[in-house]
Amino acid sequence: MTIIVAGDKKEYAEGTTLAALIEKENIDSPQYVTVSLNDDFVESGAFADTVLKDGDNIEFLYFMGGGA
Repeated sequence: MTIIVAGDKKEYAEGTTLAALIEKENIDSPQYVTVSLNDDFVESGAFADTVLKDGDNIEFLYFMGGGA
């Protein structure tokens, strides 16, 4: 199946979960990443149960604190 990961089209096997994708994409600090799947946020507790489908669009977001 073809999915879009951070703006790039990639091929992954049918049945790939969001948790497996995070591992295969070598995401830095996966415990702190927020995932958007087709413009909807996915709770981190649902990563292992979220099966990706052909055409899905996934973005990995990191929130950073800052200020003075």
